[in-house]
Amino acid sequence: MDLKEIQNLIKFVANSGVAEVKLEMDDVKITIRTTLETNVTEATYVQQLPAQPALQQAVAPQQTAPVVVNVNTETPAAAEDSKYITIKSPIIGTFYRKPSPDKPVFTEVGSTISKGDVLCVIEAMKLFNEIESEVSGKIVKILVDDMSPVEFDQPLFLVDPS
Repeated sequence: MDLKEIQNLIKFVANSGVAEVKLEMDDVKITIRTTLETNVTEATYVQQLPAQPALQQAVAPQQTAPVVVNVNTETPAAAEDSKYITIKSPIIGTFYRKPSPDKPVFTEVGSTISKGDVLCVIEAMKLFNEIESEVSGKIVKILVDDMSPVEFDQPLFLVDPS
């Protein structure tokens, strides 16, 4: 789990109103607590690795360097994508590209869509909300991975209206 995923998880938990979340994976244990009165989020990260502490310190700077490089490479891409229409999430929830695990995806990159076509489903509080297109065009880019949390007004798709 990288730093960006952890930050997104903290934001999602803070916005969801949940008091505490604990997540344990192979060598990472994360506990996130939110205080509702002051709306302050406290996060505790405990990483248990069998490696030496010096190795853990050497790994940390390498993980932050690509983040800076990615931010710099996204800036020209954002200017290039300005000619496209961005379809954003109307709610907070979990993004799904298919109506159910055994069904095909709603849309792919390169698909032509019309106004009113279902593009994805966002699950919020055990309710599955179909997200329909408000524009016609061609899907240029899908900006969110399947089964990942999304926030309100987060870009989901880029559409070429021509």
